[in-house]
Amino acid sequence: MVSFDASKELLEFIVDRVNIGVFILNKDHEVQLWNSFMASNSGVSAESVIGQNIFKTFPSLPERWFARKVNSVFMLKNFAFTSWEQRSHLFPFHHNRPVTSGMEFMCQDITLMPIKTPDGEVESVCVLLFDATDTAIYHTMHKAAMKKLEVASRVDGLTQLYNRAHWQSRLVEEFSRAGRYQHPMSLLLFDLDHFKSTNDTYGHLGGDAVLVAVAELVRQSLRESDVAGRYGGEEFGIILPDTDAEGAFVVAERLRKSIEGFKVPFEKTTIGMSASIGVVGFVPGLKDAEEMIAKADDALYKAKEGGRNQVVVSS
Repeated sequence: MVSFDASKELLEFIVDRVNIGVFILNKDHEVQLWNSFMASNSGVSAESVIGQNIFKTFPSLPERWFARKVNSVFMLKNFAFTSWEQRSHLFPFHHNRPVTSGMEFMCQDITLMPIKTPDGEVESVCVLLFDATDTAIYHTMHKAAMKKLEVASRVDGLTQLYNRAHWQSRLVEEFSRAGRYQHPMSLLLFDLDHFKSTNDTYGHLGGDAVLVAVAELVRQSLRESDVAGRYGGEEFGIILPDTDAEGAFVVAERLRKSIEGFKVPFEKTTIGMSASIGVVGFVPGLKDAEEMIAKADDALYKAKEGGRNQVVVSS
């Protein structure tokens, strides 16, 4: 049978060797125990800190927050917890993970455990500090990956404008808003003139360079509230909230001139381009967003038939 002293010695050995931080505080926040994990990570030995007020020894600690946590354990006689997601760390300990992890300090989960006398009173609080840096890194990486997937589901990979599905869902939203509140709203559909000839002459890499350049011109021409998307191939759509057909014509004409005047650098030459644009403004008689697209498409067709490189507003 193991004696009490041997059990106590074994317990102290385990506490000192375990790969978590363990320290004990009394009601005056004085340190009663300080294990090797705490000593090696803080650079402060047990001999230096035991008997000292922890906030005087470590003035960088969030005293108001942590003291409230400790005092609540004394008062309520129950455990308390906090995770790295609530507060990334208590002690600014360095970690051995790569700098590219994005974590400056060790992320820490903390458990505060009451140590009671035989009559049930809390005489001290044992604080367990767990290194949660790996969990935090994986969590951050997962969130970043999910965000990339979310963006990929909404954005066209080449132009970085919205893809057709997401753009059309935004059109339905804006169409409904215009109808509900009787706000003006317009739609532009445009495509690049003779784009097949561009592809035939410069290859698909040249065609892609043109599409990327046009997408950038679109971004530069629009307000933050406007919604641009790649409708398909060389065709683009732009939603203009709070803009009537007259205002949309001004935007379309400005964009047409920008495209006409821009030369796309490609290999040892430049590629010229132009666009035909169809415009339609919201009116109460429109049945749905699909009808609005049809009218803009019809105006675009008339712009093509009329000689290209022009803007036509739907009647």
